[in-house]
Amino acid sequence: MAMAETRPTTPPGKLGASLLEPGFLAKLERLALVSRRVYAGQMKGERRSTRRGGSVEFADFRDYVPGDDLRQVDWNTFARLDRLFLKLFVEEEDLTVHLLIDGSRSMAFGSPPKGDYARRVAAALGFIALFGFDRVTASVLAEERVYTLPAVRGRPQVFQLFRFLEEARFEGRTNLARSLRDYALQSARPGLAVLLSDCFDPGYAEGLKALAARRFDVAVLHLLDPTEVAPDLTGDLKLVDAETGEIREISVSQHLLGQYRKALEEFCAGLKQVCSRYGMEYIRATTDVPFEELVLRALRGAGVVR
Repeated sequence: MAMAETRPTTPPGKLGASLLEPGFLAKLERLALVSRRVYAGQMKGERRSTRRGGSVEFADFRDYVPGDDLRQVDWNTFARLDRLFLKLFVEEEDLTVHLLIDGSRSMAFGSPPKGDYARRVAAALGFIALFGFDRVTASVLAEERVYTLPAVRGRPQVFQLFRFLEEARFEGRTNLARSLRDYALQSARPGLAVLLSDCFDPGYAEGLKALAARRFDVAVLHLLDPTEVAPDLTGDLKLVDAETGEIREISVSQHLLGQYRKALEEFCAGLKQVCSRYGMEYIRATTDVPFEELVLRALRGAGVVR
C-alpha cells in the first residue's frame, strides 16, 4: 500500500482553517468515537481493552501463581478465605481509526464537491479520535494506488492529519473492490473503519466484504449531491461520465426522471442491505446538510460518535 507524502506546504497557523472552525473544534472535544468491537490496542488510551492491566478500574480475580507480584494480592480476601487471589484491572488502550476516502473524480462533483465534504467530515472524526488518544490513519482510495497517512497518535498530530486531508485530490477512477481488499489485507491492526464515498463503483460490495472478513468495525458514510438525488434536468442533453469521459446523448422527460429516482432508491437500498449483512452502519447524507449537523446529530444518532 503506497504512502502519501506529507510535505508542510501550509503555514502551521492556518493549517486546517479550511476544514474546521475553531468553535466547532471545541464541541468535538467533548465527543468520542464508538466501536462495537473491542480491540487490543498498542498504547494506553481512554477505552477498555480485551487485556487485563493495571488501571484503577477493577475487572476480576484470579488465583495467585508463584512468581506473581505480591503487591497485586488482595490481602482482605486472604484474611477471610486464607487463599491468595490477585486483583485484575481493565487496561485502557487505544483504538485504531481508519478514515477511508473515495478519491475518484465523481467525488469532485457538486456544490460543495462531495470530496470537500468528505475531507471535512474525516477531519472532524480524526480530531475526535486524536483528542481521545486513539490512533488514526487516513487513506485516499485511487485506482492505481492508495495514498495513506501512516497511523498517528496524540493531539499534536492533528496538524499532520489536516495537512494530508487538505492535499487530497479527487481525480480518475477508483476500484473500491481492489482498494478495500488490499487495504484490509495490508492493515496490521483492524479497528473502526469509516468509508466516505458515493459508492458509484459497482465493486463496493466485494470491498466491504473484505473489511468484514478482517474484523473491521465499519461505518459507510454514503455521500450524494442533492442534484444526484433529485435532478431537475429536462430536454435533450449530452451527459459526460465524470470518471470515464464517456458521452451519451439522451432526452430527459418526467417519465425518465421517475425511472432514475426509482433506480437510485434501489441502489441505496442495495448498499444498505449489504451493510446490514456484514453488520456495518450505513449513513446516507447529501452535501446540502451542514456537515456540523451530520457529525453532531446523524453520526451520534447512528452510534458512530457519542
